[in-house]
Amino acid sequence: MSWLFSARGRLACGALLVGVLTACASSGPERQAAIPTAVQTLGLKDTATPEVAADWWRAMGDPVLNQIVTQALQGQPTLVVARARLERMLAMADVSRANGLPQTSAAVDLSRQRFTENGLYPKPIAGGVYNTGNVQLGLGWTPDLFGQHTAELASALGQVQAARADAAAAAVTLASQVSRSYIALARVVAQHALAQATLTQRSQLQGVTQMRVAAGIDNQLELHQSDVGVLEARTQVQALDEQMALLRHQLAALSGQGPQAYDGLTPQLSALQLEALPLNLGADLLGRRADVVAARWRVEAATQDVAVAKTQFYPNVNLGAFVGVNAIGLDNLFDNGSRQVGISPALRLPLFDAGRLRAQLRGREGDLDVAIASYNATLLDAVKEASDAISSSLSLRVQLRDQQQALVSAQAAFATYRARFAAGLVNQGVVLNAQSQLLAQQRAFTEVQARALDNQVVMMKALGGGWRESPQEQKN
Repeated sequence: MSWLFSARGRLACGALLVGVLTACASSGPERQAAIPTAVQTLGLKDTATPEVAADWWRAMGDPVLNQIVTQALQGQPTLVVARARLERMLAMADVSRANGLPQTSAAVDLSRQRFTENGLYPKPIAGGVYNTGNVQLGLGWTPDLFGQHTAELASALGQVQAARADAAAAAVTLASQVSRSYIALARVVAQHALAQATLTQRSQLQGVTQMRVAAGIDNQLELHQSDVGVLEARTQVQALDEQMALLRHQLAALSGQGPQAYDGLTPQLSALQLEALPLNLGADLLGRRADVVAARWRVEAATQDVAVAKTQFYPNVNLGAFVGVNAIGLDNLFDNGSRQVGISPALRLPLFDAGRLRAQLRGREGDLDVAIASYNATLLDAVKEASDAISSSLSLRVQLRDQQQALVSAQAAFATYRARFAAGLVNQGVVLNAQSQLLAQQRAFTEVQARALDNQVVMMKALGGGWRESPQEQKN
């Protein structure tokens, strides 16, 4: 042992290490990895992106929507899966952290056996039956000479942060899906009421046509056309009944409940409030998007995996030591002469494994390219999604204003014709036609109103849904 720490011993060990390093397998020529997209090329401004509350759906002012979103965030199976993946990544990070620390072990072995007469032990042990005991403490440590443990831990922590961001992205996506389904149901409920009014109006028009045909004013063609109008309106009512049922089932599934959980739910578009948001995008948007952050952490983890693969081309040193007692005959187990102590250094050289190690490295480098490409795609999609939501918001503001004016004009025209009909200046057919125009404008207004509300949800998700990566997570 003293020889190892002498000057000659250190010199010999150094020479041995140099020889070992020169004899190790070569990883081959360096390979250029894919390049992540530079944020500066995306046209984002230096101004701050508008803040979004973590419970942004509450700004719509509908307590039923709030309750459904809360239910979904508590019991939806997809979120449970995302959280379970996070727990798995945390456990793997703990394993990687422990691998870089010294490992201790303890063993106690007691046995009673007959020793062979033709073995190592002489008589009287040979051929006799004796008790044996072994009590031993062991210590093992693999020094991180080339950064393998450090890279493994960094990769595991990157996967943890990616899984944490994935769970947050899943929650934001789920809240937006529930909100959009709720708005879609409110739109269909409003359209169903208009379809019912249209059916009533066309039935009245059919009655007027029947009287005019009986009086010889209209012919059978007009009557057939009025019959078709009634059937079309009835079909539309049935189709909207189906859409309402399907959307209720969808809301129930999103909130982790049975299909009948929201039977009879009839949300109103008028109860949902539109929120005016500043329409600008800053570079800080990318730090608020959990999906972008998750993709960025996967690039970091893949980069560390490449570093781990490169360390496999270097020697692996393992230092071991043990101390304990061992004896034949338990009465001698703790005697001073039963002591045993030793060290067991081990050196692994990848001399004839170059092909497999190079293939493994190329695989890790391929994984890194995939992670970078995925990050680039996620980055572009995030900016496009936010930009599309802003463009749609600008357009829908104008559409909603113009459509509201058209609806007011149609209401005024219908009121005028009703007054003239009451005065005997026009017939009922003119009033019903004016009502048809009013119903058409109400349908158009409902569609624009629903689109504006839906786009508000899309924008909330595009702006990150109120999520932010904590400073502690950014450091890990």
